[in-house]
Amino acid sequence: MPGSSLVEVAAAVLIRPDGHFLLASRPAGKPYAGYWEFPGGKIETGESPLQALSRELNEELGITIRKATPWLIRTFNYPHATVRLRFYRVTHWQGEPTPREQQQFSWQTADNITVSPLLPANAPILRSLALPPVYAITRTVEVDVETSLQTIRQTLESGIRLLQIRQKSMAPDELKHFSKAAVQLAHHYQATVLLNENLMLAQNLQADGVHLTAAQLLSLDTRPDIGWCGASCHNVQELQHAEKTGVDFVTLSPVLPTLSHPGAPALGWKKFAELIQDYPLPVYALGGLTPADLETAQEQGAHGIAMMRGI
Repeated sequence: MPGSSLVEVAAAVLIRPDGHFLLASRPAGKPYAGYWEFPGGKIETGESPLQALSRELNEELGITIRKATPWLIRTFNYPHATVRLRFYRVTHWQGEPTPREQQQFSWQTADNITVSPLLPANAPILRSLALPPVYAITRTVEVDVETSLQTIRQTLESGIRLLQIRQKSMAPDELKHFSKAAVQLAHHYQATVLLNENLMLAQNLQADGVHLTAAQLLSLDTRPDIGWCGASCHNVQELQHAEKTGVDFVTLSPVLPTLSHPGAPALGWKKFAELIQDYPLPVYALGGLTPADLETAQEQGAHGIAMMRGI
């Protein structure tokens, strides 16, 4: 039986400029000794999560946090306790990590984990780390298909590695032709590509996943059987259902006013942050954003930003 006590824990994903993050082995004498985890520790009475994380990283690694942003919150049932892990992405710190508790360190990447065993609670965190910070969404074709594919090529050449093919107005045959070319193009650049709404077409074209509309999401009880699955959300109900369904990530929109939906009420950053507080899935802020908004989005707890025109 899972433990009945709830333990609040702050955990750090220390990320170097090259994208590598730090994993540490648990020292002897602690539960799951020898297992690998993200550094951090228990939040003591009277501490905020960030205060606890700062103290733990100083005690364990001898470093001082300079920049940390809230990320995901996951609850996991261990035999001895139920643990609620509050993850922060730490991108700037002072000092060089030093094993003050005789633990081992290893800098890892999400697509090549070379240490084991890992603490069970960290599996979904590692999957989420594989998601890039920017999610590009194609605009409805307003010019010819070849010009649109050239725009996608330029987007991929700029470094974008997560792409959604969203073409609401195309006829089925044209959509299949366009999507096939876009999937091939994305895979040439080693990018992950999802098709909006059309699960069958995504599977037939060997796309990497599907992005569900909000209506699709609410009609499902379980996640579709495909590599990656995102979903569009606009309110608490949809966010909760996305969590229940088990999708990999969501977009939350509209954050700011958009040209595609003139006059539609925007969430604003304050409401956006309130909606995703304590949320367990990666969230992309969407709606009226540009690359300059990435830092703001992450400060509010977002995984990153999704853009159409902003790309």
